[in-house]
Amino acid sequence: MALVVGGLVLALIGGFGLGRLNTDSAGSANPPGVSGDHTHAPGTAPHEHGPGATTTGTTPVGTELGGLSLSAAGFTLVPASTAFQAGQSQPFQFQVLGTDRKPVTNFTVVHDKPLHMIVARRDLSGYQHLHPSMAPDGTWSVPLTLATPGIWRAYADFTAADATGKQAAVTLGVDLVVNGDYAPRVLPPAAREATVDEFTVTYEGTPQVGASAPMMFRVFANGSPVNDLERYLGAYGHLVALRGGDLGYVHVHPEEQLVGGAVKFWLAVPSPGNYRLFFDFQLAGVVRTAEFTLTVS
Repeated sequence: MALVVGGLVLALIGGFGLGRLNTDSAGSANPPGVSGDHTHAPGTAPHEHGPGATTTGTTPVGTELGGLSLSAAGFTLVPASTAFQAGQSQPFQFQVLGTDRKPVTNFTVVHDKPLHMIVARRDLSGYQHLHPSMAPDGTWSVPLTLATPGIWRAYADFTAADATGKQAAVTLGVDLVVNGDYAPRVLPPAAREATVDEFTVTYEGTPQVGASAPMMFRVFANGSPVNDLERYLGAYGHLVALRGGDLGYVHVHPEEQLVGGAVKFWLAVPSPGNYRLFFDFQLAGVVRTAEFTLTVS
């Protein structure tokens, strides 16, 4: 009996140690710049915004998409109105409620702003990157013009304290309706080069399903590399990926410094399919957006 009991005790101790070893190994498998409990500490380390809270185990951030729901991680997006007139500027107002059903007012400034709002039509056209302002009562407001009829998607991308006081990165989404005859645009073919004004933008890298991969974006003028990119919202560029079909959302921040003149991101995609990439960059005080279609097989 003593031998049997002793053997059981040793087996339990060994199993516990192995479990700790596996947990520690999994925790070290996160992509560069992403911690095991993905929260926004001060600074601008490269990371992606997935559906709501954290990265666990070996699942890279971004393998699940955000912005598909009004509610996530204990927060709920409540718009004052979702009806718009085509081509007319009107205020878009909303609140973010916590689990106590009260407006949240404790937001963390991330990349120079407490909340980033992305807007695009459901055919992946009409991209806008906006920054609403918040009143003391927790009501956010931003002037918004939706140029054409159709269903548009608005994403509220923020970091705020949940009911326990823990900071959580969250992306909530809501549909906006513009009355009129809807004529969807055909998604442009996949390409690694885009033109915006007098600039050509290219990217290198091949995103993988379920695994973070590097992507390098370069800006050219008249065939020569642009070496004087300016910081915009605390970084040399911002990258938003929207998945065709459901408009699942990933917002990717780059590494702190340029890499050989390129803006370097780490991106993981959750599934095969078509994605639209929107790369924001700034030159001479002007923010421009280069758009790409990415097909992942």
